[in-house]
Amino acid sequence: MNRRTLSSIVAASLAACGPDALDRAPPSLETPEVAAALAIPEPTSIERHIRVLADDSLGGRAPGTAGFEGATRYVEETLRALGLAPAGVDGTYRQPVPLLGSTVVAATSALTVRRGGAVTELVYGEDFWLSPDPSREDVSVTGLVAFVGYGVSAPALGYDDYAGIDVSGKIVATISGAPPAFPSDERAYYSSGSVKAAEAARRGAVGLMVFSAPDDPRFRWEVSVARAAGGSFTWLDASGQPPGGASPIRGSASLNRSAVDALFADAPIPLDEVFRRAASSTPQGFDLAVEATVRTVSDHRRVPSHNVVARLEGSDERLRGENVVYVAHVDHLGTGVPVDGDSIYNGAHDNASGVAILLEIARAFSSLAMPPRRSVVFLFPTAEEWGLLGSDYFAENPTVPASSLVAALSLDMPFLFHPLLDIVPYGADHSSLSDAIGAAARRLALDIGPDPIPEQVLFIRSDHFSFIRRGVPALFLKSGFRTGSSTRDGAEINAAWRRDVYHTPRDEADQGFDFVAGVTHAQVNFLTGYVVAMQGARPRWNRGDFFGGLFGG
Repeated sequence: MNRRTLSSIVAASLAACGPDALDRAPPSLETPEVAAALAIPEPTSIERHIRVLADDSLGGRAPGTAGFEGATRYVEETLRALGLAPAGVDGTYRQPVPLLGSTVVAATSALTVRRGGAVTELVYGEDFWLSPDPSREDVSVTGLVAFVGYGVSAPALGYDDYAGIDVSGKIVATISGAPPAFPSDERAYYSSGSVKAAEAARRGAVGLMVFSAPDDPRFRWEVSVARAAGGSFTWLDASGQPPGGASPIRGSASLNRSAVDALFADAPIPLDEVFRRAASSTPQGFDLAVEATVRTVSDHRRVPSHNVVARLEGSDERLRGENVVYVAHVDHLGTGVPVDGDSIYNGAHDNASGVAILLEIARAFSSLAMPPRRSVVFLFPTAEEWGLLGSDYFAENPTVPASSLVAALSLDMPFLFHPLLDIVPYGADHSSLSDAIGAAARRLALDIGPDPIPEQVLFIRSDHFSFIRRGVPALFLKSGFRTGSSTRDGAEINAAWRRDVYHTPRDEADQGFDFVAGVTHAQVNFLTGYVVAMQGARPRWNRGDFFGGLFGG
């Protein structure tokens, strides 16, 4: 008996058992149709897409620039050539995303610390930098400073830095990140700056200061200052205001170690002990004997931008109204502080690689003789680098019914520097999408591993998280550290790239990409979405899951 005949018998048996059994049954991934689709992605195509999108002529693809326009036009033309339907607004491939750009005016902004009668004026760019305020162009705040550990209150995890301390009317100082004892994805969630700010505001704080532990691998002061000089974006609602309106937090500062030393001079607990307690996941909070004043002056400008959206309509009359979303952001950082004489932040890996792979996934889906049962949306958002803004705008204002979104899969810096032998599926632990990724990995003989770098808090750092916040189960697939070579250490390759290349002009097309690994990324993501699009039952949050309980209600 051949494999196809066996599959037909199984399908007939399931149908005889009723629609519930059929809905739960995974589709076969061993059919000739699936095999043909898996043969569609090509290394040369992925390389071509990356080289086009990361070319110097596009100037780093910052929102609102000619380079971003050129990149999205290339994506649109590729989707149109594949025969995919436009799924933006007014019959186009575009969804306008109104952005507000904000840049701190360093010369008139300030941070001062008062201890007793002594006032210390800190130096912008050396001791601190400020986040611009998107609602107010000139805002000041003065308050006593309270230290609240990581700034985390997580009763469900038995942890609360705010226990026993009143921060009403105060400026809170926190360590970046979250307790290392937390599970990986929960640690990432509580590391979020917006989560920390919301918790501080809920408790009556009026300002926020954040600083890094000495061993934080993400701490690169010069890079942070250079990035901050480029400003930030937020999207605007229908009334022209940032979502949520003006924040009660009236000043937000990031501190270098020199500023931290100024804050903690004569603190009740020495700074070294503070860091030791943080490393051991011990909650802590106490008042500091200082008062701080933060003045933030910001320049505001309107920046029109857009997402690119296409759709493949499903084949099942009952399910085609539901949508599986693939997402890969087009934008990068544009031009900025020169490094070795180069000021173009090309973003070849971040995220021309993800866009290239998603275009190949779209080509694979469009090659199917019969589309999957559910529809598939291909979303290429703007302004991911400024806080997942394009995907957040789409998730809040989808161009398809919000209730139709069943799952999201993100492609962002998949890591193309060695063969893809194992994957880390961020988000798989939280929903039934683990079944889909498991089936896809088995089909391609890929191993699945846990998060090898939880300190990088990757779970919240890509566009899938915009959908999780709206209760939609989502996945973010990254490469593991296996290289297939005894002389190449995947962990060392990853760490070196993040240290020397990430968010610098060195992220260019010629950096030794493994384009065959890019094909494997396309295949495993295609198969995962295909399983979801073919199964009758919608993905569901696991019973008692942290994120399902937080967002999935």
